[in-house]
Amino acid sequence: MAQGRAEGSAEAGPAAGEAAAAAAGPSVAAWRASRVGRLRLDRPKALNALDLPMIRALRAALESWRADPGVHAVVIEGAGGRAFCAGGDIRAVRADAMAGRREAVEDFFAEEYALNLAIARYPVPYVALIDGVCMGGGIGVSVHGAVRIATEAALFAMPETAIGFFPDIGASHVLPRLPGALGMYLGLTGARLSGADAVHAGLATHFVARERLAAVSAALETDGVAAIASHAAPLPAFSLGPHRAAIDRCFGADSVMEILDRLAAEPGDWAQQTLGLLRAASPLAVLWSFELLRQGAMRSLEDCLAAELALTRTVTAHAAFHEGVRAMVVDKDRAPRWQPGRIEEVDPAVIRAMFATPAPG
Repeated sequence: MAQGRAEGSAEAGPAAGEAAAAAAGPSVAAWRASRVGRLRLDRPKALNALDLPMIRALRAALESWRADPGVHAVVIEGAGGRAFCAGGDIRAVRADAMAGRREAVEDFFAEEYALNLAIARYPVPYVALIDGVCMGGGIGVSVHGAVRIATEAALFAMPETAIGFFPDIGASHVLPRLPGALGMYLGLTGARLSGADAVHAGLATHFVARERLAAVSAALETDGVAAIASHAAPLPAFSLGPHRAAIDRCFGADSVMEILDRLAAEPGDWAQQTLGLLRAASPLAVLWSFELLRQGAMRSLEDCLAAELALTRTVTAHAAFHEGVRAMVVDKDRAPRWQPGRIEEVDPAVIRAMFATPAPG
C-alpha cells in the first residue's frame, strides 16, 4: 500500500495570496483557489484508490467549506494521469475482514457512504474531473455531484460482482435510475464504459477532450461552472446504442434466471459475450446484486446507502468476497473458485435470508 502524505506546497495547492489548505490528509490535497475549493486524490501508485484516511480527509475538507460564502464550487480530480479513482481499497477491507477486525470494516463503509451522501447534499456545485479509471468508490465520489466531466481517456465500471461483492456507494439508487435497464446491465456484468458512453448512460454530464481538461479546470476558478459549456466536445455515438433494445429486453427481466434465458435466446455476439460476463462473475454476487438493485429502484438515496451498509456486514464476511478479492486483486490469477460454481446451484433461500431483515424505507 502506498504511503500517504499531506500536501502543502505551492505546486500541490494554494497559490500565492490564496487561502491555505482548508483540510488535508494522507494522499489527499485540499486547498482554496479563488472561489473554488479544490480536492486532489494523490495516491497514483494505487490508482488513487480510497482508504479510510482519504475518505476522512475529503469529508473534513467538504465540511470546512460547507458554510463558507466564499466557496462557490468544489472541484475534485485524480493525480497521476492514469486514474481518477480506481475504487475503494478493497484489499485492505478483505484483510480486516479475514482478521476479524469487523469494526475497521464497518468504519470504512459507514464513513465512505456518509461521504457519498454529503456530496449528494452539498450546497454548491460539486464538479468531478474524470480522466482515466473511475470504478466503484471513484464513481461514489463523482456520480453524486452536480457536474461530472469525462474525457475520452475515462473508463467507468462497477465491477463488484467479479470480486464477490455488490454495486455499492449508492449505486443501488443510481443504477436503477439510468435509462431503461442499463443500470441492471452495468451492475451485474461490470461492463466498462468510455467517457462518452458514460455521458450517454447518465453517469457523467459533460464530455471534454483530455487536452482541454486543464483549461476547464482553470476556467472553473475564474468563471465557475458556466465555463464548462465552451469547452465541451461533440459527443460521439453511444457504443451500446445498437444493443439498447436487447439490454432492456434481457435485463428488464424479473429474475436472474430469466435474464440468462433471454440472453441465451438473443442472436448475435453481444448476447454471448454478456452471458460470458455473467457466468464469470460470482454466482452469489450476481444474485444478491440483482435483488439489491431491484429494491433500490423504490428507495431514496439515504435508504439505499443504509441498505448497502447492512449488506456489507454479511458480504464482507462471506467466502465469495474473500475468494473474489484474492483472485482479482491479491494474487491476480483471475481464476476465482466460486462455491457454488453456477447461478443455478445457488439455493434461493440463501439470497432471501440476506434480505429478510426489513431495510430502511
